[in-house]
Amino acid sequence: MGPRYAGYRVWHEVEKRTGRLKKKHPATGEQKFFLSLEQWRKDGFQFVIKNRENIELPKNPATALEEKAEKILQGKVCFFSHEWRDLGTNYDWITNPVTGYKYDIGKHWTEINDFNAESGDIKDVWEKSRFTFLLTIIRYDFHFSQNNAEFVFSEIENWIDKNPVNLGPNWKCSQEISLRLFNWCYALAFYKNSPALTEERWKKIQNAIYWSLHHVYHHINFSRIAVRNNHAITETLCLALSGILFPFIPETKKWASDGRKWFEEEITYQIYEDGTFLQFSMNYHRVVIQLLSLGIVVSEKHQQPFSSVVYDRAFKSLDFLYQCVQEENGFVPNYGNNDGALFFPLSDTEYRDYRPQLNTLHILLTGKSLYNSPQFNEDCNWMDSPVTISKFSSLEKKMGPLSFPMGGFYLLREKESFTFLRCGNHKDRPAQADNLHLDIWYKGENVLRDSGTYKYNTKKEYQDYFSGTAGHNTVMIGEHSQMLKGNRFMWFYWTQANFAIWEEKDDQYVFTGEISAFRQLDPKATHKRTIIKQKNSPEWIVKDQVNGNHESNCRQLWHLSDNQSIQLINKTIPPTVIPSYNSSFYGEMKKGKGLAFIFSKELTTTIKI
Repeated sequence: MGPRYAGYRVWHEVEKRTGRLKKKHPATGEQKFFLSLEQWRKDGFQFVIKNRENIELPKNPATALEEKAEKILQGKVCFFSHEWRDLGTNYDWITNPVTGYKYDIGKHWTEINDFNAESGDIKDVWEKSRFTFLLTIIRYDFHFSQNNAEFVFSEIENWIDKNPVNLGPNWKCSQEISLRLFNWCYALAFYKNSPALTEERWKKIQNAIYWSLHHVYHHINFSRIAVRNNHAITETLCLALSGILFPFIPETKKWASDGRKWFEEEITYQIYEDGTFLQFSMNYHRVVIQLLSLGIVVSEKHQQPFSSVVYDRAFKSLDFLYQCVQEENGFVPNYGNNDGALFFPLSDTEYRDYRPQLNTLHILLTGKSLYNSPQFNEDCNWMDSPVTISKFSSLEKKMGPLSFPMGGFYLLREKESFTFLRCGNHKDRPAQADNLHLDIWYKGENVLRDSGTYKYNTKKEYQDYFSGTAGHNTVMIGEHSQMLKGNRFMWFYWTQANFAIWEEKDDQYVFTGEISAFRQLDPKATHKRTIIKQKNSPEWIVKDQVNGNHESNCRQLWHLSDNQSIQLINKTIPPTVIPSYNSSFYGEMKKGKGLAFIFSKELTTTIKI
């Protein structure tokens, strides 16, 4: 991870153990009150959306939206974009609904352990505290001409009352704090003139906003150095917009100035020049797409645009993800970490359907829609943007082979099939040992799939499977992943691409790529994969070659769709059934179909659909 990372982690531990972090983030800070509710309303508050009296959108009182809103009003929450859990109407915000573990709200956040078996996955506690559910209520109130402002502000007030500043699990993560602020801003904008927003509540909200921003600013190096992924983008964007959204807080002048500089640095660093993203995760890349859309709308409305590199990387990100989208359903490969995050759900489409979010950013950057259907345009319709950048040309689906070498992604699109491979370097921390993974889609169906993520805090056997090589369509040596697993999110002996290339022949496309891998077994070990795709025919020939000194046999792994008939043909070696799981959503795990071919050095397998 380098000396910058190591040095910071040492210093962070010193600050934590000596109590310096507690002093930076006081739990007994003074109450902050800056202006009256009347003055705030008079000054105006311009966020992504307008207040409800001035919104002019086509109304669509859909049954699906009504059902979701009714569940929320009854105390239910949709966890990780797929699973409804009944928390009740008196939830305390600190009890894990899965394990029943109740965090100590008297403990400073620096004393909260977010990874242990007794408490379970802390994300189960954070989920409601993100307040993403407010956007569903806002949409419901608009489309059905209802008024649940009292419910919305009572939930915000209840959270503030039960989560004292800098105490308990909900103050531990600066990204969660930033998302909470953004979602509160949606509520403040929409219900700006509601009687439910009282002077007393406004005082509490101001104080919570101040200390939230204070926390993010004074702990920003943890995300920018120790984590450096979508967390840093979320938090620096929150700071960058703080001066626009909360100008009544004097400190936001500096916080916003530094935040803007840091946000532009993070976008420049984290989104590579070919549009791929340093986390090697499709869903986290969509997270960044949503953050870019929000940031561009707010900054453009206030005539404070970001530097040109932000718009350039935004467009290139859009292009990469758009080329991965299956037009039949809007899905992309379930590649990389997927924690169920959809920060700002402003439509009723499926969680894994990327079309609404990509469409929004495309309209902002080009002035044109990717999709004509209203269900894909509602997300953008909520964005009250007075201008579009319109300096980029509209995207089109590209047929044939595509290469994104900086991220190490190689795509092949034909009329009925889509081939997706990873053969990349790691200058930034890898999350999964999945180099040379092969995803195959046929007529919108993921016939050879990635196993997904499941959970970050679960049994070791499941962590090793989903993040390790075993959960991917590539090669293992015995039970060894391509890299050596360390603690939590750490890997050692990072795989690196030696070369990767597409070639087009008269009747074939040929991909050849090689990685340095299994270096924990042999420093010179390599894995070379050649894929021959017959043009306009659902047939792939996969040849694997593993070089290096190792005692165990190699295993060529395949994780198959449950719904599509597929043939894996090897004339000399019979397949072996292997454990296979499929996690389409965070926290969900289903048994799937898995096969492996055992070989020594070299193996060729034909895939037919």
